[in-house]
Amino acid sequence: MLFGQSVFQSVLERLKAEDETAEEVEAPAGHRVSGLGTGLAFDVLEGVSVASQRVGQAYFDNLEHEPAGVEQPGPALPPEPVMPDHLTRTTPQEVAAELAISAADTPLTLSEKRRAFARANHPDSVALPFRDNATKRMMLANLLIDEALRRLR
Repeated sequence: MLFGQSVFQSVLERLKAEDETAEEVEAPAGHRVSGLGTGLAFDVLEGVSVASQRVGQAYFDNLEHEPAGVEQPGPALPPEPVMPDHLTRTTPQEVAAELAISAADTPLTLSEKRRAFARANHPDSVALPFRDNATKRMMLANLLIDEALRRLR
């Protein structure tokens, strides 16, 4: 402790004192921008903006402004999703026909069929209006494959 202060406090006092002297010495002139070494010079004709002097800038200047009286169309609505044909087949017989489960299937082939069916029909991979059909198809497929696995054991 120096003069009743901790080392940290004395360092802070010294830094504050150095900051104050630096501000007095480097008082910037009123017309200068702090941190900019030179002044700014513009070659602008009277009444002409700098942006309009650049080639092609007029296009960008007028891009946001539309002629008066022209009505702007609203944001384009996304097209309505179309239900894939396979999602319309929701009966157990149709799903069983797609899975083509046979007596020759092994647990490995059944799990491959389950994954392939899920890739094409999982509810998370279809549009929101069709998720009920996809869920129904996935439930039927899982039920049929689980039943085939039970019969193999």
